[in-house]
Amino acid sequence: MTLKTILATGLTLATVTAGAAQADQVKIGIAAEPYPPFASLDSSGTWVGWEVEVIDAVCAAAKLDCVLTPVAWDGIIPSLTGQQIDAIMASMSITEERLKTIDFSNPYYNTPAVIAADKAMDIAPTPEGLAGKIIGIQASTIHQAYAQEYFKDSEIRVYQTQDEANQDLFAGRIDATQADSIAMADFVGTESGSCCEIKGAVANDISILGRGVGAATRKGDAELQAALNAGIATILADGTHEAITARYFNASIYSE
Repeated sequence: MTLKTILATGLTLATVTAGAAQADQVKIGIAAEPYPPFASLDSSGTWVGWEVEVIDAVCAAAKLDCVLTPVAWDGIIPSLTGQQIDAIMASMSITEERLKTIDFSNPYYNTPAVIAADKAMDIAPTPEGLAGKIIGIQASTIHQAYAQEYFKDSEIRVYQTQDEANQDLFAGRIDATQADSIAMADFVGTESGSCCEIKGAVANDISILGRGVGAATRKGDAELQAALNAGIATILADGTHEAITARYFNASIYSE
């Protein structure tokens, strides 16, 4: 679907869905674990970050009364299907496997998956380059699925959060980690991540890595899905998405 089609469809849906959707509070599930620069708690205990601002903007544009609801990552899809939350906006990639259980809005960002490792290590982001190495991966992510499929000659060490994997990379307990390029760029830009660098993007496999990040909704919740699509289309069209992105990144993280 082209950006032009997304915008036209979403803006048309906005007038249809806004009146019905704005009456009820919408619980937007985010990962309880910090995932900077997308979402993390500041010193006052407030959730901040690029994705938090995007959620606020999408909900405002769609005239939805949204409340952030932190949920442990490994239980976030069950929380959605079990109706503890109404949607997920937590850097969740749109994959065929997930579409068997839940639905998704149109994408609101899309970035590659990369390998990060110590600067002194000559590692290529390929199965051959990582053979015999220990790779840290966050559980229940596209990166775990990808690593298990492609890095069969590596030792895969699974962590509950990406932050834990990053800490072990810094400590030298693992050789590399695979994660989203923006999250890794944020990590290697910190003091604890200064040991490391991004070695490059892994080969793209859309069947595993998906076609971007969208807002997840329950199967059959067409009204909320339409409202979120309308909100996403609006912030892409009116420059809000670009303005939020400019506060965090040096380039767009949205691609068709």
